[in-house]
Amino acid sequence: MEIDPAASGAVLKRERVREAILELIEERRPGDAIPSERTLCAELGVSRPTLRAAVDQLVVAGLLVREHGRGMFVAAEKITQELVSDRQSLSLPQAAGLWTSRLLQFSSLPAGARVGRKLRISPAARIRYVARLRLVDGSPMAIEYLHVPAELVPDLTSDEMESGDLYEHLRERHDVQVSEAVQSIEPTVVTRAEADLLDVPELSPALLFERLTSDHHGRPVEYVHSLYRGDRYRIVSRLALGPRTDRDPAHTGHHPGIPPGDLMPGEPLTFSTRGVVQDDR
Repeated sequence: MEIDPAASGAVLKRERVREAILELIEERRPGDAIPSERTLCAELGVSRPTLRAAVDQLVVAGLLVREHGRGMFVAAEKITQELVSDRQSLSLPQAAGLWTSRLLQFSSLPAGARVGRKLRISPAARIRYVARLRLVDGSPMAIEYLHVPAELVPDLTSDEMESGDLYEHLRERHDVQVSEAVQSIEPTVVTRAEADLLDVPELSPALLFERLTSDHHGRPVEYVHSLYRGDRYRIVSRLALGPRTDRDPAHTGHHPGIPPGDLMPGEPLTFSTRGVVQDDR
């Protein structure tokens, strides 16, 4: 698959704008206003369509709210349901097919405030920034953006990012032992540039993954967010519902996909996940 330079450039520009707006959101509370589109365009040096594409995704993701005639505001906090596994080792979803990568950008740059906070490093500290298109059996499946502290991988090469398993490279070539990851998944839609790279119609549904990976010392070693095609990729969870162990009537909760009340309070829930790539041939 040939990568369209125009689409690639538009995606990377929108990603830069998205990160800047996320920084504004994290500095504010729900209900607070963010600067107008005109102000943001001037501050970020981008066109109105580029800015709106980034804002549209954040609105769909439930992070921003538009109010006609008033502006844009930070959305209310989301309800988060956490599934806690009984396993202590890192186990990420595996998917079928031959996975390969095409680099869109490979560079060294300052972490910035938002990524620096996630990786617990100075905003001025250097990171390896990688944007790549992920393909399965030659078909585009995801756009991935990775941030790794440069001091951990001073010799990281572009070849490593295009072939093989990243965590295997970290372990064998850079002595970085990944141990744990916290990952979230949200629905979103793709912009026109993202649609061109993923070979889907504009505004097609997609899955937005965000993951923070740590080593066995608890040190963050990777922050990544990825956009997966919603028409061909899905997550399957296997749930193991254990016997009731906590009879405290005040202990209540809700497991996603399981109506409240279907489980007795305190019943432990363990799970495993895997990725499924649907064959569209």
